[in-house]
Amino acid sequence: MIYRKPSYHIRNIALVLFLGLIIGYVVGAMAWTLVVLFSGYMLWTWLQLFRLYRWLHQEKSSPPPDSRGLWGDIFDGIYYLQSNHQKARDRQQALINRIQESTNALKDGVIMTNHHGKMDWWNESACQMLGFRKESDRGQLIYNLLRTPEFKPYFLSKQYREPLNILSPINHNQQLQVQITLFGEEDRLIMVQDISRLVRLEKMRADFVSNVSHELRTPLTVITGYLETLLDYAGELPTRWQRPINQMQLQSKRMAALVTDLLLLSRIENQGGELEQETIDVRHLLEAICHDARSLSAEKKHDIKLLIESDSVLVGNRTQLQSAFSNLLLNAVKYTPAGGQVEVRWFLREGAPHFSVKDSGTGIDPIHIPRLTERFYRADSSRAPNTGGTGLGLAIVKHVLINHNATLQISSQVGKGSCFTCRFPADQDPTWLKTK
Repeated sequence: MIYRKPSYHIRNIALVLFLGLIIGYVVGAMAWTLVVLFSGYMLWTWLQLFRLYRWLHQEKSSPPPDSRGLWGDIFDGIYYLQSNHQKARDRQQALINRIQESTNALKDGVIMTNHHGKMDWWNESACQMLGFRKESDRGQLIYNLLRTPEFKPYFLSKQYREPLNILSPINHNQQLQVQITLFGEEDRLIMVQDISRLVRLEKMRADFVSNVSHELRTPLTVITGYLETLLDYAGELPTRWQRPINQMQLQSKRMAALVTDLLLLSRIENQGGELEQETIDVRHLLEAICHDARSLSAEKKHDIKLLIESDSVLVGNRTQLQSAFSNLLLNAVKYTPAGGQVEVRWFLREGAPHFSVKDSGTGIDPIHIPRLTERFYRADSSRAPNTGGTGLGLAIVKHVLINHNATLQISSQVGKGSCFTCRFPADQDPTWLKTK
């Protein structure tokens, strides 16, 4: 398309007007000449407008009408814009088709909804996992089709930091994990992944640990019993046997503690959210735990302070919560040098109850913090013989808090101590928090 500057067309119009004036002067009818000239120009303009209207509304796919001058440039310009628009639309449609084809090839389900939850598009895997039908489900609200009770509150909450695990509505043996991402004007991109194999493997692992721990308990009890009997007659034994027997008893007790913690962790995992709940007097519970901790640290003379800043009580499983709080406090006692300080607090922040244990111990390098709640993970393995720990304490704490819909926050600096804070929910379920 040749683009002509506006001055080109103005020059042509001025030339025609000038010729008309000359003709009018020659024939002696200047006014009538101008009337005829402008009337002809208006008629020609209306004819071009009619051709443009007919082309745009009836013959859009055909080439533009032939014309000259300004109108010819207008026809060619519109046709050029239409061609570019069509090419861009074809490229975008090809890209969309390719994205849809590649998404359909995924084994994970992909669903797109608007901000109301109306389904715009989903792939084949979503049909297989959730039973959606492309013919009739488009435009339907997703939580009307996916009727798992937990899904609608999760979808509407807009809090998607953690995924949601549900059962497939068409196959109750299939475990699915749902992860939602907000985009655009609060539209949703929903990813659905089959985690059945991972769930089975985790169940097998938990069963294996539980079964092995049960099997180890009996022989350990027998060994420990005989060792205690031998130690009762240590004076009658040869001197060279006394040290090995003492070491054997120490290690057998350590193994027994490990088995006990493994069984406790297995029991906590299996209980999940099906807990026997009761109203717990937090003040009385923490006073008992601090009393036990002071007895344990009598030789080190730790300064253990208990600060109760709220009279709130919790509704939960007393045994599990006591185990979690005790583990945090005893860990602080173990890793705080003699004469150090340990502070235990119970307080409210933003309406949510918090339990924290802060110590003046050796501290933890921040690089280790993300892995502290893993089983048997130690930030400093060299201190294990001194503390006698099993490496399962924080794993137990993590699973107790998961069962109570709570979270664990850890802050620490090497040489400046650590602070472990348990945050219990305030608004998600009002039955968790009650006030006297």
